[in-house]
Amino acid sequence: MKTLAGFHAVRGRLKQDAGTVSEIYVDATRLDGRMKALKDDAERYGVRVIPVDAKRLDGLAGGSRHQGVIAVAAPVQMPQFIEDVLEGLEEPPLLLLLDGVQDPHNLGACLRVADGAGAHAVIAPKDRSCGLTTAAIKVASGAAETVPYIGDEPRAPCATRRNAASG
Repeated sequence: MKTLAGFHAVRGRLKQDAGTVSEIYVDATRLDGRMKALKDDAERYGVRVIPVDAKRLDGLAGGSRHQGVIAVAAPVQMPQFIEDVLEGLEEPPLLLLLDGVQDPHNLGACLRVADGAGAHAVIAPKDRSCGLTTAAIKVASGAAETVPYIGDEPRAPCATRRNAASG
C-alpha cells in the first residue's frame, strides 16, 4: 500500500481506479466545498472517509504537503519496461526522456506535461533521478496514475535508439 497526498492526486486515483483506494483520511476541521466534493466522490465510489486531526495527517504524509487529504491505496499496475510500453502501440511512441531530474517537484511537473501532451511514458535513468516519491505523485496531480514512469532503466538510451531506427 502507498499513500497519496493532496486533492488532485486522491481525486485522480478515485476517478481512474477507485477500487484500489482502501480509505481516505481527511482533516476533521476542514469543511469547505472542495472537501465536501471529495467526500461526495469517495461516497459515490464506496471508499471509506476517516476524519482525523492534522497531526495524524502530517504523520501519514511523511513530510509531504497534504492539503488535509491522504489516501491509502494499492499501487496501480503500470508497465515496468520500455518494451512493455511499446508493445501493441499502433501509432509512433511519444516518450519523455529525463536525465538528472533529482527534485520530486520537477518530476511531478514533467509527469503533468507528459500527460497533457499524450506521452506514452516518462523514462528516467537508473542513476541521477529522484524516483516516484509521494511528493512527486502529489505534484503530478493525478498524472502519475495515468502515465507510466519507468525509472531504474539503465537501457533507456539504447532502447530509444533502437526504436528510432526501427521506425
